[in-house]
Amino acid sequence: MLAWYDAHARTLPWRAPPGEPAPDPYRVWLSEIMLQQTTVATVRPKFALFTARWPDFAALAAADEAEVMTAWAGLGYYARARNLIACAKVVTARHGGAFPGTEAALRALPGIGDYTAAAIASIAFGQRAVVVDANIERVVARLFAIDQPLPAARPAIRAAADRIVPDMRSGDFAQGLMDLGSGICTPRAPKCLACPLNHDCAGFASGAPEAYPVKAAKAAKPQRYGTIFWAERQGQVLLVRRPPRGLLGGMRALPTGPWADAAPGLADPPTAADWRLLGGTVAHVFTHFRLELALAVGVLDRHSNAGEWWPVAELDSAGLPTVFAKAGAAIRAALSGD
Repeated sequence: MLAWYDAHARTLPWRAPPGEPAPDPYRVWLSEIMLQQTTVATVRPKFALFTARWPDFAALAAADEAEVMTAWAGLGYYARARNLIACAKVVTARHGGAFPGTEAALRALPGIGDYTAAAIASIAFGQRAVVVDANIERVVARLFAIDQPLPAARPAIRAAADRIVPDMRSGDFAQGLMDLGSGICTPRAPKCLACPLNHDCAGFASGAPEAYPVKAAKAAKPQRYGTIFWAERQGQVLLVRRPPRGLLGGMRALPTGPWADAAPGLADPPTAADWRLLGGTVAHVFTHFRLELALAVGVLDRHSNAGEWWPVAELDSAGLPTVFAKAGAAIRAALSGD
């Protein structure tokens, strides 16, 4: 595995080359938080933006939360951004601006769970740690043909991974498995003939490596409905800040009415206006539910203090979460065709 990684490691801005000393733990941590359920292609520009603007724990700890949330827009799972700030503040205040170097101490920090603590300990500090992300989970499940369905199989997968983690270069080994899962041991159509582990892989020997890991049947996601309100005045659109806690907490957004089990229509608009519903809707899938949003527009001839006014032509710079960016684009397209 290490020989394959030495030859095929991806070049990523948060990584040291194979066999070289670990990079700055701050950069390892930041990348690991950003990469949770997010692709490398999406993370690259955001990582560059964050490290240029907030290059260390002290800078991030002193950052304005609203600015961090705006910079995070597009990465999703916004609680991660709030935890970034909370963790940076703890590291700065209690640890002198440097990460503690053990898994146990890392797990005590805000937003750092078992996986992230193991990844930082292994990659940034060279400790032997069992790192299991989604790619590694798939590789190990196939390597040992673990046929228990997820998520119940995770303890067995972790135990199997523990048996193969080396004492030396544990971080490179983990990153090698990540790269193998990303480029070779893919969810569909794995490239088994190019895999350095195929001679030892029980999943490959079975003739059906795609069957692993075994997925439990997914429950249907609940459907919810809401309305986006587009209030426009003199080339500007009304934006609001969502409540600091909860879904998309603290983010700049287009105003919405309630999100309910039935379409709420024009309930709870942000300000009085002659509202009208457009014909289409925008759909978005969150982790725990699906959301369908009706689109309401209103033109105001007076100022409103219900939020902040943002130039419509510069809306892309507002840092809106994906669901609101999609709705804004749909509304602008519909209005341009009126």
